[in-house]
Amino acid sequence: MAWLCRLRPCHPTGMAISHFHTSSPASAKQHYKMLVLGGGSGGICMSSRMKRLFGAENVAVVEPSEVHYYQPIWTLVGAGAKTVASSARPTASVMPSGVKWVKSKVQEINPDKNSVVTEDGTEISYEYLIVALGLQLHYEKIKGLPEAFEHPKIGSNYSVETVEKTWKALQDFKEGNAIFTFPNTPVKCAGAPQKIMYLTDAYLRKTGKRAKANVIYNTSLPVLFGIKKYADTLWDIVKTRDLQINLRHNLIEVRPDKQEAVFENLDKPGETKVFEYEMLHVTPPMGPSLVVKGSQLADENGWLDVNKETLQHNKYPNVFGIGDCTNLPTAKTGAAVAAQSAVLSRTISKFLKNQKPDKKYDGYTSCPLVTSYNTVVLAEFDYDGQPLETFPINQAKERRLMYYMKADVMPHLYWHGLLRGLWGGPGPYRKLLHLGMK
Repeated sequence: MAWLCRLRPCHPTGMAISHFHTSSPASAKQHYKMLVLGGGSGGICMSSRMKRLFGAENVAVVEPSEVHYYQPIWTLVGAGAKTVASSARPTASVMPSGVKWVKSKVQEINPDKNSVVTEDGTEISYEYLIVALGLQLHYEKIKGLPEAFEHPKIGSNYSVETVEKTWKALQDFKEGNAIFTFPNTPVKCAGAPQKIMYLTDAYLRKTGKRAKANVIYNTSLPVLFGIKKYADTLWDIVKTRDLQINLRHNLIEVRPDKQEAVFENLDKPGETKVFEYEMLHVTPPMGPSLVVKGSQLADENGWLDVNKETLQHNKYPNVFGIGDCTNLPTAKTGAAVAAQSAVLSRTISKFLKNQKPDKKYDGYTSCPLVTSYNTVVLAEFDYDGQPLETFPINQAKERRLMYYMKADVMPHLYWHGLLRGLWGGPGPYRKLLHLGMK
């Protein structure tokens, strides 16, 4: 199946067709003042900002996908509260007008030559480069995946190919174990693996099936959540709702024919435990973009090596980064991208004037921890793991208002604010609060 290939880091040999958002034909070699790699949230947001700085004709975005997704809503799609269609828009509709869209994959980055090569062999040179290539999902690092997704009772909210399988597994649940996993790697939106657990618990209670269910969260982490203020609330929820948490348990194999999941005990190397499942939600191992990892721009772990305050590359001063592809020591979330975008725009503006950056990114990130179909714990924090909250209330409490923001307000601001480069800055929720008070 084609979708199985899309869940692997495949390397197609077929020729990709490159074209632009404008009507200009592709050529063998191109040059732009500002080249943006990636058309996700960071790439589109920054291309909008760079259009205003350089002029549309001087900016290009390399992105192969025809569809742009608002991925944070997939948690609710997996629980049946939203649809996949609501998360999708044509890439052409979010690409800034006049900016050149190179519809191809990046194959190679050559920072010493100030150029990149796309999958179809086109070489593009640049004066300035923004890398926004996201990260790589590695379902294939779990034995039995991604093929196991062809079987029922297993899903994953981390891919458009599998998020609806989560909802199907939840609807079909009868009795037994509902298991949710967190891998032994960095992940994007580290709260998402447990959000679907809380939603599953709520759904099973609503449908009268909870008494026959064991809701189990097997995480490779030594903690439930990394920030104690919010973790304390989550532990209270876990105890109240009789959810089972197994720390330091890492999924290594899925046996869909037997409905078994195999976990390794990270504190006891070599020890494994087999769990039977009636429903299994998989959060895949993740890693750096393969293109970044294979370039001179990567750090020793394969992530884009940028200054954590300015987002400028540590070796190549005309290269900048944003979002999940970077080695910034903060949680990889959409809110982090929003905060980073204003800082990065300022960094580039100052760099063009041969001035030192005067804005510093403090690591702000946010995780709206969905705890039911109408409540959210809004976690906001910085590089040091210190709460960096927007509202003059205790955000560690479950609140209906925060769910409304997550489900309805933030998608609107994403499509009409962030992607247009009109919303962002240190603490995007703070900006939202400010706007609401005008």
